[in-house]
Amino acid sequence: MIALIKYNGGNVSSVQNALSRLNIESIVTDDPELILKADKVIFPGVGEASSTMKVLKEKGLDTLIPSLKQPVLGICLGMQLMCGDNEEGNVRGMGIFEVDVKRFPPEDLVPHMGWNTLSNLKSPLFSGIEETNDVYFVHSYYCGLADATVAVCDYILPFSAALQKDNFFAVQFHPEKSGVAGSKILNNFIKL
Repeated sequence: MIALIKYNGGNVSSVQNALSRLNIESIVTDDPELILKADKVIFPGVGEASSTMKVLKEKGLDTLIPSLKQPVLGICLGMQLMCGDNEEGNVRGMGIFEVDVKRFPPEDLVPHMGWNTLSNLKSPLFSGIEETNDVYFVHSYYCGLADATVAVCDYILPFSAALQKDNFFAVQFHPEKSGVAGSKILNNFIKL
């Protein structure tokens, strides 16, 4: 079973639809027991960091997610909330990845929206993915480069397009909106 974490955020249905296109069944839930029993967990994200962390704390998901032992994939805001301090709403994330989240400078060049390439691919998530393949980004905040960086994108400055530590994986881009490459990345995660 694949559990998609429910927290009243944005792209949960888009991720579920992308999985359905791959013939992968999933459930959308905020039930800790179902999340703990899942084979894989996806933490999708579209929204604002501080209000999302507030909802996660109210549901106890802020402590549950870092304790998970199965493969977990954070997407976009999901990735950012798996990190440390976040400039969006000056909130502390879950600290799974030791990197902070900052706003892109300058103001007139955000959001980073559209297709971009990845480089320095170092994860089983990217098996069969070429550095010439484009993926789709929509974000105004970024995770800096860190020991956990397993893919880099360059927009204004180089940033972590993907992070990996132990059973935790995270991508800044939206694989569910990234065509063939995104489907391959989601399928690679499901096969872990």
